[in-house]
Order: sequence, then C-alpha cells, then structure tokens
Amino acid sequence: MFTGIVEATAKLVDIHTEGTNLTFTFESSIAHELKIDQSVSHNGVCLTVVELESTFYKVTAIDETLKKTNLGKLKLGDKVNLERCMPANGRFDGHIVQGHVDQTGVCTAIEDQNGSWLISFEYEAANNNITVEKGSICVNGVSLTVVNSKDNGFSVAIIPYTWEHTNFHQLSVGSIVNLEFDILGKYMQKILARK
Repeated sequence: MFTGIVEATAKLVDIHTEGTNLTFTFESSIAHELKIDQSVSHNGVCLTVVELESTFYKVTAIDETLKKTNLGKLKLGDKVNLERCMPANGRFDGHIVQGHVDQTGVCTAIEDQNGSWLISFEYEAANNNITVEKGSICVNGVSLTVVNSKDNGFSVAIIPYTWEHTNFHQLSVGSIVNLEFDILGKYMQKILARK
C-alpha cells in the first residue's frame, strides 16, 4: 500500500522489450536503498524491482499494465515519480493508494497562479470512475485534493514543493497521466450500483 507522497523521481535510461513486456532501467538517488522483490510505485503504478546495480535498478511492466497506464509512452530521459510502500509503523500523510491505476487521463490546462499551479485533467467517463470536491485523487502517483470536479474531469492545485519535487513540472497540455481514484469512493459506488 502507498500513500501518494512522492519520495523521489527516477530517470528512464533504458527500455528493453521481452515479448509483450517492457523492462525499464531507471536511475535514482534512492536506488541504493531498494532491494530485489520490493514493490515501488512508478507514476502510481506498483512495479517489482527485479535487478539492482549501484544507482540503477530494473522493473518489468506486463502488457496489461502498459495498456492501462502511461508507462508504455515513456521515452528515454523521462522522469517518473517514486514511492516505496508505506511501512507498518509509518505516518499516513496522503490517502490510501494501492498502486493499481484505474485509467489514464489527459492534461487539458495548466494555469500559473503566481505561486501555485491549477492543473486540469479529463478522463473517459465510460469507466464510471468519479471524483468529488475536496476528495482524494492519485495523479502519476501523487496524492492530491480534487477541485472543480465534473463528470469526466477535475482540477488540482499544486504547491511549489510538489511542482519541483515531482514530474508535474514536465507536464504540458496533452500529457497522458495515470489516475487512481479513491478506493473508498469506488467501494461506495459499487455498493450503490447494486441497489
């Protein structure tokens, strides 16, 4: 389980195709703290560390993951947001994040608000995922609070720290992002749909 509080970013330095899978090699300042078999969130996608070497490590994404996330669109040099699993004795600073992306969305606007940024996203409403005002959403692995919720979109306000310490500063209009909707909201929606 994750909380959506990004620890570091990693730079993609190599992509290797193995059948329908992609193995990514990342360079990161926390690579030396990782271990083989460890789950690490990459832009909100839970992936297992399969190989380590100094400041580099490898993870593999299967075809299903590549179809449902933005990982298949990564290019060499791109940065991803990283978070290791929450320790049992750790603080719960964000919200419950499983590392299981529900769908992708597209950035539709980035507004510089002189000290913060208002970023808007749209997503395919056919999957019945929802957001609510002041509720939680995970965008590229970052726990954020929803503003301006609508049927197929929402906005989030980004403070300077988050802008600088995640890959949000690399977003542009048209960027594809990973979305994980609030697990409590998903359970409530499923229960209500049964009535």
